[in-house]
Amino acid sequence: MLQQSRFPENDLEDMPRELIELGEQIAKLSGSRSAELEEAYAKVVDSIRRRRRILSLVQEALSQLRLDIKYLMFDLEVTRRERDELRQQISGE
Repeated sequence: MLQQSRFPENDLEDMPRELIELGEQIAKLSGSRSAELEEAYAKVVDSIRRRRRILSLVQEALSQLRLDIKYLMFDLEVTRRERDELRQQISGE
């Protein structure tokens, strides 16, 4: 008897191979322990997905922060140049 995976194929592609194999082994089991293990397995898979989403958000935030810092450094340099030019004009008068 072939059981359908509870998770779509494309969702399993980004899961570790060992976790997929564990899910396949759990799917082959029968009885009350199988239901408990499936529930625990689903929680682990959800946790992994949540952590990956969080990691992705953190990486995006870091990228944005790096870009913001570059803009701030540029603004600081331009402001310093303007300050120096104004000091030169004031002292030259």
